[in-house]
Amino acid sequence: MKIAVFSDSHGVSAGMIKAVENYAPEQIIHLGDGNRDLRALERAFPRIPVCAVSGNCDIDCTEAEYRVISLNGVRCFVTHGHRYGVRYGNLYTLLYAAELSDCRIVMYGHTHRAVFDNAEGMTVINPGSVGSGADRSWAKLEIGSKGEISCEICPV
Repeated sequence: MKIAVFSDSHGVSAGMIKAVENYAPEQIIHLGDGNRDLRALERAFPRIPVCAVSGNCDIDCTEAEYRVISLNGVRCFVTHGHRYGVRYGNLYTLLYAAELSDCRIVMYGHTHRAVFDNAEGMTVINPGSVGSGADRSWAKLEIGSKGEISCEICPV
């Protein structure tokens, strides 16, 4: 299963649209701070499901602050991260929340710094910021039929 993971688009949807056109994912995930940008994705790709959470800059957003979802049978904890103190480099609270939810993958944004790592037995992904900064990025996540996980951080 191919998943495009975005975060922190902050009003800029062009990079996401181009990434989805080129990658052709089966699922889109947006980790907050740009939920208004999702409408452009949904109009451009109405057949691709979109999962989103709210971020600290998503005013009047009805999306949840976190979700536990299953992607190809793998449980994933999806959040923006601002409620878990990720800006300060401490992922323990976030990892603990994902562990309590019995997840193998944890995805977060907020820091505008891309990460693909393993910690506490979980795959940790932050796609960086797709909409602002000098090093704009997003993540290609692939989950195989037997739960194999691969990820690539891609420039916009």
